[in-house]
Amino acid sequence: MVVYLDALWLLNLLADSLLLWMTAIFLKRNVKGYRLLIGGGIGSISILLMVTPLAPIAGHPLAKILLSTVMVFAVFGYRRWKYFFVNLMTFYFSTFLTGGMLLGAHYFIEFDMQLESDFFLAGLKGFGDPVSWIFVMFGLPIAFYFAKSRADDFETAKLQHDQLLNVKLKINEADFSLRGLVDTGNQLQDPITKCPVMFVSIAGLEEQLPSEVVKAAGQPEVLLFEEEYLPKEWLEKMRLIPAKSVGKAHQLLPAFKPDYVEVSNEKKKTVISKALVVFTPMSLSSDGQFSCILHPKMVLSLSYEEVS
Repeated sequence: MVVYLDALWLLNLLADSLLLWMTAIFLKRNVKGYRLLIGGGIGSISILLMVTPLAPIAGHPLAKILLSTVMVFAVFGYRRWKYFFVNLMTFYFSTFLTGGMLLGAHYFIEFDMQLESDFFLAGLKGFGDPVSWIFVMFGLPIAFYFAKSRADDFETAKLQHDQLLNVKLKINEADFSLRGLVDTGNQLQDPITKCPVMFVSIAGLEEQLPSEVVKAAGQPEVLLFEEEYLPKEWLEKMRLIPAKSVGKAHQLLPAFKPDYVEVSNEKKKTVISKALVVFTPMSLSSDGQFSCILHPKMVLSLSYEEVS
């Protein structure tokens, strides 16, 4: 078997640089490209040492820990112990995550029942099967893209979770317990009273609302042309709010003044005195995480009270 040491060294350098870049992305660190290459170059020293009398030492776990420590130091530097330790552990996490995906994909595509003989032959060859190196060469960027995409999804989910609040809403005899998302893009308010407007999806709430309100949620014009008449107690609480949406430059939305609105998180709660509610037939969350959208003024301008 012919081993192209220069190709293996270059592949290892690029792989280590990619893992260090992934570490920087996970931790939101701004690092220079040349520092990533320096770190990758330090990591690739292990490949060169494998063909020298120092091969047993280079393969020792302590030597690998020392080498990875130097790599992280070269890329991120040292500010304090906690900062450096987090960088190092995240680098290991990136390495094991990517390696696990590659290993799983490899044995998912090509599973050999004689697994012990594979490991034995790989040990004799020293650098493994050249097919596996080709797999790593193409699979590593794919694994990197997948891991980065999932990290972005996790961060988005975390940001969204931080903006989710518990909402208690009462209008006449209808009493709801909902999950609400604070949306800074929602700037709808009553142009006269400046009362902020929140949107509530009626999906799953139809039985608690009058049929006229349910119909008006999808077709507001039925109220304007008096095709439907609301119950008196609901009509007294209704306001017409001018709004714009995609496909409709101007429209009037029926909004209702709630009797009680309470917003809370795990630690604090507040009762909102000024608010209007617009019911919509649309599902506001594709994954069911929330069923109402809160106006930012309903949260940002609040002084929370501790839950007793």
